[in-house]
Amino acid sequence: MNSGDNTYIWQASDWPAWRYDLALLAEPLVAVSRAQGLLLGRLADVGMALRDQASLAALTEDVIRTSEIEGERLDADSVRSSIARRLGVDIGALAPMDRHVEGVVELVLDATTGCEADLTVSRLLGWHAALFPTGYSGLSEIRVGTFRDDAGGESPRVLRRLQPLRRWSHEQVKQVFP
Repeated sequence: MNSGDNTYIWQASDWPAWRYDLALLAEPLVAVSRAQGLLLGRLADVGMALRDQASLAALTEDVIRTSEIEGERLDADSVRSSIARRLGVDIGALAPMDRHVEGVVELVLDATTGCEADLTVSRLLGWHAALFPTGYSGLSEIRVGTFRDDAGGESPRVLRRLQPLRRWSHEQVKQVFP
């Protein structure tokens, strides 16, 4: 991929037909594969309860960090409880359910546990519906589970709240797609 001075991946001149040098990637890929093997070997030696706790911790961290990329701060206890409920892991007292957290957890679990499945339009739009179960993003009504269009005469935009303000009334256009 030609990254250059681009801020976003879709701005690259070769988007989405990337090129890469397999010889250059071979050594890091071998190192990752070896580390995975060592980790799997260690997990085989521990009991099921410890493996469940390790999976729970890793998935919790994954959901929290994934959301932070988008400027979202999720409650770690709610995320952990949601994942534990879905995996059937007993963690004692569970935090109250948060429908936004539930949607993010559902998406991440589907993406990670179903990573071999095809990424179909139906699956992608299902993820979108899971993230916005009420049909609203903040106070703004949105079309859920469908692609955006420019039927209103306006190009599709990605809106992001200004940080650190946590008000929906302060939005800015972060990306405008051609």
